[in-house]
Amino acid sequence: MKKPQPPHWANRLLEIFCAPHLLEEVQGDLEERFQRRTALFGERVARRQYAAEVLSFLRPFALKRRPDEFQNPLYKPTMLRNYFTTALRNLWRDRTTSAISIVGLSVGLGSGILIFLLFSFLFSFDRYHAKAHRTYWVVTDIRHENVVPTDAVPRPLGEVLRRDYPFVETAARVELAFGRTLGVPDGKKGFSRKFEESRNVCFAEPQFFNVFDVEWAQGDPNAALSAPNAVVLSERYAKKYFDEVNPIGRILRLDNRTNLTVTGIVKNLPSNTKLHFDVFISYASLPGVLGNPLLMQRWEGPSTLCFVALREGAPLERLASVLTGIGKKYLSAEDARHFEFHALPLSELNHNPRYGGRAPLPILYALILVGLFLIAAACINFINIATARALKRAKEVGVRKAMGSTRWQLVGQFLLETTLVMLAAVALALLLVELNLPRLNQALAMLNADLSVFQLFRPDSLGWFGGLVLGVILLAGLYPALVMARFRPAVALRGHLTARQVGGTSVRRGLVGVQFFITQLFVLVALVMTAQVRHMQEADLGFRKEAILTVPVTTPDPLKQQTLRERLRQVPGVEAVALGADPPAAFQRGPVPFTFEDRRNPEKFPTTVKVGDDQYVPLFGLNLVAGRNFRSNDSTRREALINQTMLRQLGLRAPAQVLGKRIRLWDAERTIVGVVADFHLGDWQAGIQPVTLLNQTSENHMAALKLAPFNLPATLKAVERVWNGQFPDRVFRASFLDDQVREFYLTEQILLGLIQVFSVIAILIGCLGLYGLVAFMAEVKKGEIGVRKVLGAGLNELLWLFGREFGKLAVLGFLVAAPLGWFLMNGWLQRYASHVSLGWWVFAATFALTVAVTLLTVSYESLKAVFTSPAKSLRSE
Repeated sequence: MKKPQPPHWANRLLEIFCAPHLLEEVQGDLEERFQRRTALFGERVARRQYAAEVLSFLRPFALKRRPDEFQNPLYKPTMLRNYFTTALRNLWRDRTTSAISIVGLSVGLGSGILIFLLFSFLFSFDRYHAKAHRTYWVVTDIRHENVVPTDAVPRPLGEVLRRDYPFVETAARVELAFGRTLGVPDGKKGFSRKFEESRNVCFAEPQFFNVFDVEWAQGDPNAALSAPNAVVLSERYAKKYFDEVNPIGRILRLDNRTNLTVTGIVKNLPSNTKLHFDVFISYASLPGVLGNPLLMQRWEGPSTLCFVALREGAPLERLASVLTGIGKKYLSAEDARHFEFHALPLSELNHNPRYGGRAPLPILYALILVGLFLIAAACINFINIATARALKRAKEVGVRKAMGSTRWQLVGQFLLETTLVMLAAVALALLLVELNLPRLNQALAMLNADLSVFQLFRPDSLGWFGGLVLGVILLAGLYPALVMARFRPAVALRGHLTARQVGGTSVRRGLVGVQFFITQLFVLVALVMTAQVRHMQEADLGFRKEAILTVPVTTPDPLKQQTLRERLRQVPGVEAVALGADPPAAFQRGPVPFTFEDRRNPEKFPTTVKVGDDQYVPLFGLNLVAGRNFRSNDSTRREALINQTMLRQLGLRAPAQVLGKRIRLWDAERTIVGVVADFHLGDWQAGIQPVTLLNQTSENHMAALKLAPFNLPATLKAVERVWNGQFPDRVFRASFLDDQVREFYLTEQILLGLIQVFSVIAILIGCLGLYGLVAFMAEVKKGEIGVRKVLGAGLNELLWLFGREFGKLAVLGFLVAAPLGWFLMNGWLQRYASHVSLGWWVFAATFALTVAVTLLTVSYESLKAVFTSPAKSLRSE
């Protein structure tokens, strides 16, 4: 007779919902009671009571938990402490490898943080203003045969936009004031202190503070700059001029001619603005300072910066169409053909190199790519080293699995170790960043950079910084953790793991190949940039720049200029003195139009004007190829010299053809008396431009002194005494021409410095990655090496086991890096009119350096593996 069975559905329900540790005992008790009731009351009653008891048993304490709920020891504090202790012991046991991992990660992460801080700073310029999204910068392109971009507009343009067009909320005009002297009167017709301010002074309209967010400390933003001869100071300049005294109502004297009354104090402007001014002189003061009120209504040339804030919802296209109409309405027919106004977003103020931007967006994005490359290379190192260590930890994994650890518990254990390494690497990376930030801030002094590692902990930075750390932990730690967690206990405990089971050599080869590519790309870029900057430093500029000192000339009086020249000439150590507007290479004014001979219309190309007296050409060593220099006794100042490029663009072949010809510029007719050889104006990207040299005393703002190379300190002191005797109310400043010339490729020098540093870092990270691979190979191939030695293999054959592996990876990385590097650097070099060529030596040097570094890195571990006793390596097998 068949034994009675309880209801199947009730049993199934119990198996689904009952906790596993209670199921067997509960099922046994219910089965006994079911059989007893069947004998006493019958099967039907017993089945009904069995079902009722199953349903009544489904209470919360007995329900089945999720597999990881209350049972997973990973969530128990005791197990977390155990994992933490085990992680620390493992890291300490293999402390050399742990130190290499920490250093590699910290160097890569520190480089990435440094680059991201730099990117955040350069990308944030003038984006913090509340109206930045609808504020535009109006610029002028002067179109002739070529286009000359300028960052200014005619002075009346801003007022017209503000007055006549309702969709314009406001417009602000700003005019830069270079080389101004500001003094604090002492009440005795003298000065208690005086300062030469070359970069931080501007003439500004009151609307400036409606367009840009400037925090006020004292004064009325709407009225402070409304009247002539008013000035607003930043807090640091107020302290600079007046110490702790309240500056409101105090007097500053501009160029010893105009008294300015302090009407307001503003908070110091942040460093991430291109409009970093500390002295705001009222725009209404300009007519008096210029000495000609009519200049304020002239449309002939760009003179002032103009910023326009549109009303909410007004499209940029409307402003663009209005600018075209203004040009046709207010400009002469001739100027309207050549002047073209554009409106650029305020956010482009620091990113457009055509209009003075120092941080082009392609360079910023390239920096981000560099940072990601370095972080990726550091993660690759960690993966290589971690998987190489997996062979040594195989038995540990086997034991843990045999004792009941799940795969995800092991993953958690190994990720905890990675997290500890990462936290140590982050701490070291932050220390490295803090130590190197002063040098970076110094290199970016022209941008008033004040980068700090504490910026990482601001709310707007914590997101990307925390994401970066978490991303590196997962990127560097997850793959090795998954590899080790999937070891089969039996195989791991027997020590029969293969290279494929610890990640496989193919994956590792690919990772190291990527590192070779990154390293060689960095080296190639650094070599090309070094060669180009050296070319710029050593190129013949066409003029003499060594031992030439420039000092300002602050008077338009020809007699006083000649007196200064003669007194400077008498100073011991001064060999020659020339007067002029600026050196041959300088941040000069824009090119000007001119007419040649009897032609009615201006030429299709403008000319850059250089001003100098009869000593200018010989002092700077300009080569006169035809004609003569200015006459020393020429009182008419109607002679001109031109360069060879201008001769060619005029359509003339022989220099003699232009001698005696007339040229009209600056509203005066002049006679060409000589032709000088081409020389650089300082802009390496533009190349040689047409140049005209004039002798015009009213434009002499500089005296150039050729100094003897001996006893320079005494000569400089004597020059300063003579200059102060001539201009007691001005501030003496002097600079050597070669220092001024270096400023023209300052951006390239900064980029080169960054690339050289990052190239060294990439090589260091690459070396650590190679160490990880060679350590792995030495562990995997120790049995093979032992067998080969027993069979008589020589040293060279054994070393070739390692050499061929790295040789193939180096070649593979080079085959990818070389064409990409050529493409990137060829595009970069094309920006310069004069540049080096990408010869074969660049690629040969890159590959040779990579091979040399590789040999030095892998030699130690390779030799150690080769010289290990065969008995020892085979015994372990």
